[in-house]
Amino acid sequence: MKKLFSIVALSVCMLSACVTNDSQSNTISTVELSERENAFLTITSDKSFVFDFDIDDEYKVLSVWVEKYEFGKLVDDKISSIITPVEKSGSIIFATAKADHSRNQQTFNIGISSNDSTRSISSFDDNAAGVDKMSSVWSDFQEKNMPIEGEVVLASICYSSNESGMSSLRNDFYKDVDGHMSELEEYDVVYLLKAEFIGENGGDS
Repeated sequence: MKKLFSIVALSVCMLSACVTNDSQSNTISTVELSERENAFLTITSDKSFVFDFDIDDEYKVLSVWVEKYEFGKLVDDKISSIITPVEKSGSIIFATAKADHSRNQQTFNIGISSNDSTRSISSFDDNAAGVDKMSSVWSDFQEKNMPIEGEVVLASICYSSNESGMSSLRNDFYKDVDGHMSELEEYDVVYLLKAEFIGENGGDS
């Protein structure tokens, strides 16, 4: 499955040309996929997100990871994580596999493409019992050229057992994560996809 996801991630990156023409330096943007690109991701995933980034030479490394929250409390800060060298521009692909009800686990796939190479990782949340029976919503930040300073939240997947309905996290959450963390208390389980671009001095530049 990991090998298949790597092939699909590379194919999607090539189709989307990795970076949009209106990109600005040291920013990341949500990618709107075509029907063909969506079809590629559907082969291996349930929910998927694609982002393009453009960086200066001062940034050398990209770290991407998934955090898990239960009723607003952080219970796992690195369910899935990958760190890889990056250069100039590239793409991040995040996808969840279709639920494995027999194992009560959630599978996360992360792929990073930059400098003509692609790295990927598949990881599991083995404590996902009951999630498959909950309602779910998902979203990502709705901006072009979002600055990459510090840690940034790229996407969220939220689950709730509340049968009265639920809505996804608003874009205000992504603009001011610290000021809106209380919103996570409304959900049984939330997975946040985070990223940090790291400079030569070992921190964000």
